[in-house]
Amino acid sequence: MTQAPASSPEPTRSHRRKAQTRAALVRAAQSFLAQGQTNTPVLDITQAADVGIGSFYNHFESKDQLFEAAVDHVMDLLGAVLDELTTDVDDPAVAFATSFRLMGRFHRREPQLSKVILHSAFDILGAQTGLAPRVRRDIQAGVESGRFTMTDVDVAVVCAVGAATFLGQLIHAEPDRDDAETTDRAAEALLRMLGVSANEARAICGRPLPELQTAGLRGAVDKATTDGLAAS
Repeated sequence: MTQAPASSPEPTRSHRRKAQTRAALVRAAQSFLAQGQTNTPVLDITQAADVGIGSFYNHFESKDQLFEAAVDHVMDLLGAVLDELTTDVDDPAVAFATSFRLMGRFHRREPQLSKVILHSAFDILGAQTGLAPRVRRDIQAGVESGRFTMTDVDVAVVCAVGAATFLGQLIHAEPDRDDAETTDRAAEALLRMLGVSANEARAICGRPLPELQTAGLRGAVDKATTDGLAAS
């Protein structure tokens, strides 16, 4: 008789407490990053997180390591949300444009989380996790299927990630700008660069979008910070 696999043990009170401490530090770091306060002393971060400074070094070797974890965490979660919203899209051009258009709207919907990502804008391109690998995957799929005629994937990724990054900065700099219209125009231009005709690019970027549940994303940030980032 086959035995059922053993279930994972319930976390102990000590593990839960460590997870909560790490989560508090990551949330505090995200708050400082969103405000551009990267020179904040570790002591200020621990005070904002309401934890002892000794607890900080139980989880992170340095402030830079904490900031990196805070940024990577948001990028991975946003990427996973975009993946879920495009999972049933078969056309690589539509999938790419949908993710880009949703990302543009995210900057206005969730300014604090957006600024956390934009803080490390120049590191996004070379990251092995988060948004850049997903952009590369979608563009590669378009090239391999013949949907995109631009075959230099590296250049295409640079253009797409750069556009998404500076688009976010533009939306933050101009609060009265229509983020949806601006994002859709940028997505249309990227599709044309990739080889989609002007008429089709316009039609793709005029399609209805799935609802970006940013409240759910905020909840996922808090839950995954507590559950997933707790290993130390």
